[in-house]
Amino acid sequence: MLNNPIRPPRPRLTGPIFLYAMADVFGLSCVGVGASWFPAQKGAIFANFPTSTAEAVACTAGGVVVMIWAVTRILREIHKQGPEMQARYDQYIAIHHPDKVRPKPPAEPDES
Repeated sequence: MLNNPIRPPRPRLTGPIFLYAMADVFGLSCVGVGASWFPAQKGAIFANFPTSTAEAVACTAGGVVVMIWAVTRILREIHKQGPEMQARYDQYIAIHHPDKVRPKPPAEPDES
């Protein structure tokens, strides 16, 4: 299912991407815990946390920061797979949509 020949290729899930995704889930949890305090002025997920506006704001803001950090790292890791993904995509296009194959760029002349 992961290597379905009908679908265009996708990025590989690597260890770093998985770990950054877990950090993103942690950040989302912090946002949920912190933001849950605002409607009722008490912790909705945990009974004794957050107990004040400062804790709620800190938890929410910290969660947003962690999420932004994790997403940028995930995108950086996916960007590293760019050349491989482009080659696999070009193969996919050549097989399934031969009318849309990009022409090869002209070779640069050697200046020796």
